[in-house]
Parts: sequence; structure tokens; C-alpha cells
Amino acid sequence: MKIPLPNWLRVPLGAVLACISTAIHVPILLVVALVKALLPVRPIRRVLDGLLMAIAASWIGFNSWMIRTFVSTRFSVDGDVRLRNDGHYLVMANHQSWVDIPVLQLLFNRRIPLLRFFLKQQLFWVPLLGLAWWALDFPFMKRYSRETLAKQPELAGRDVEATRRACEKFRDIPVSIMNFVEGTRFTAAKHAAQQSPFAHLLKPKAGGVAFVFGAMGDALHAILDITIAYPAGRPSLGDLFSNRIPEVRIHIRELPIPSGLTAGDYQNDSAFRERCQGWVNTLWEEKDAKLTQLLTR
Repeated sequence: MKIPLPNWLRVPLGAVLACISTAIHVPILLVVALVKALLPVRPIRRVLDGLLMAIAASWIGFNSWMIRTFVSTRFSVDGDVRLRNDGHYLVMANHQSWVDIPVLQLLFNRRIPLLRFFLKQQLFWVPLLGLAWWALDFPFMKRYSRETLAKQPELAGRDVEATRRACEKFRDIPVSIMNFVEGTRFTAAKHAAQQSPFAHLLKPKAGGVAFVFGAMGDALHAILDITIAYPAGRPSLGDLFSNRIPEVRIHIRELPIPSGLTAGDYQNDSAFRERCQGWVNTLWEEKDAKLTQLLTR
């Protein structure tokens, strides 16, 4: 049921409720995560993993309830897929706004395993949230600049190893690995700077996808390809909670894992790298055409 509220009340009320929910859920997450770390016995860890996922689903569920209740945004979803809460998915989506994340969580919470994002290492220090992401086994990645790698070449490949370790950890539990393949949010300035060949997208980066395939290819059972469109223009989180987003259009399709890309050396095998990039580029051409349909229908 929608509760019509004026902006002067909706925004501060939503912020207060979100803070209260975070303050309740995160300490419980941390206690369970610490018990899990102290009791490295596989049967016990599996029970605790399930408890952690239930706590996270409750936290996300409350945030999604606020969106459904306090704003009048229409979420139009198409795509005939049968989702599994015990599955192993690679989720790929275009990235236009921070709103993408609550939209994906609203759409998939309790329908597929918890979405796990690859995060920059600096985000570990975000108060409460960084610890929550750590407790939920979100992989933290440390990126090195070209200048740093030139001075310390021994650092090359450490982010790749971090990806491999994270994916190995996910092999034994239901998981949804989230990958924003463009690597950053779309803006007109970035689009122009890249000279992107796509009308609505930045150039995709195949490296992260290839590493996930290499580490988990035989454990993954499907790819979820998500296309998100905002007909009224790219919004901010402020637009969402100020009820300034009339509609979000989402297309979902399920794809098989490409058999030829689950084994190979992306870094050192140029032929394999070209195949991976070609597969992702084809996917992005289809996504660009779908975005045009979603924005103009």
C-alpha cells in the first residue's frame, strides 16, 4: 500500500528509518560473522552462512518496503525467467546511477541468492556498511595505478588473485556475483571521452567476467543479463526518495554460460582475450538495442 507523503516528511523519515534499520541489522551481522570466523567447521559455517543471508535479506527487504511504500515509481519488468534462490548466477547489468543498486535489490531479494558486488578496498572504511560488506563476504579489490605498477611491478596481478580467491569461496554456497561491466556509471562526458560505439552504453570491460568464468565457470549455472532504463533521464538517489522517478523499465534474460570461455588465460593469451571481449561486445550490442526499445516504447 502506498503512503502519500510530502517531500519535507518523506526524505527525512526515510533517512531515519534507513539508519535505524542499519543500526539494528549490522551489529547482528557482525556477531554472526565473528562466530563463523571463530568456528571454521564446515557444517557450522554453512548454517551461519544461511543465517547471514537471512539477516541481509531482512535488511534489504526493509529498504525495498520503504521504496514500495513511500514513492510512486512504477517498476516495469519484462522477461520470462525462472529464478532460483539456491542458484549460482553471474549477474551483468548496465550502470547509469546509484539507483541501479536498490532497483536490483528490490527486484531480486529472496528470489536469487544475495547479490555480491566487487568493491573498491577504500569502501571497507565506510562506517557500518564496510563492516557489513566484510561480514557478507563481499570481495574488496585494490586497484593500482600504472605509475605504482611501474615502480612496484610485483603488485601486478594481485587484484586478479583477489578475484580468484573470492570466487573460490563462492563455489560451495548459493551466490549471485554482480558485475557492472562498464566499470563505472554512464555519463555523457565519459561516453564522449571513450568515443563509445554504443548509443546508450560505455565500452564494456571483459576482464572481470573472464576471471569469474575462469574461477567459477563449472559452478555457475546461468547468466542473468539485466537492462535498466530510466525514460525520464538518469536519476540520483535523491530523485528516488524525493519521488521524482516516474518509471523504471527493466528487461531480464537468462543466458547459458559460454562453454568456450570457462578456461583460458585472459592476461597472457591474446586470442582468448579477444574471444572474451568479442562475446561481451556482442552482448553489449544487444543490450544497446534493447535500451533503445525500452526508452522509446
